[in-house]
Amino acid sequence: MLIKKIYEEYKQDVFIYLVSLTHDISISEDLVSETFLAALKSIHKFRGESSIKTWLFSIARNKWYEYLRKQKPTISIDDLAFNYLISESNIDDVVVNKDISRKILALLENESPRNKDIILMRINGYSYLEIGKKHNISDSSARVIDYRTKKKIKDMLEQEGIGHE
Repeated sequence: MLIKKIYEEYKQDVFIYLVSLTHDISISEDLVSETFLAALKSIHKFRGESSIKTWLFSIARNKWYEYLRKQKPTISIDDLAFNYLISESNIDDVVVNKDISRKILALLENESPRNKDIILMRINGYSYLEIGKKHNISDSSARVIDYRTKKKIKDMLEQEGIGHE
């Protein structure tokens, strides 16, 4: 009964989130199903350290990463970094390529160790709560650092002509 209520309450939010990542309605619909199936299987592990919505988004993001890996079995941290950094922007026309991915990671090397680690943790699916605990900061601070660092890298890419108008 609980999972049915969770599904009804959050299915649209999870779908919208997945569309923002995949830019494909059909893939997103499939991933919503996979997300809730995974949630059903692991609901007993949910500890309440984040909201249910955050937990579901984390599962959804991991299902998206699994989908990407299946499409390209050798998906690398470069590809995940690129997709993570552009997933919230309007760079729909950009094709994932190794050069841009490497450039993103090279720019990330110029960040402080904490900022770099926060971005890499987010790329790997950690929640802001988990990041905050590791770095002894609030989850809100982790979110702000993540946002500002991603924005800085996107701005630097655009200055170099890698971006959009």
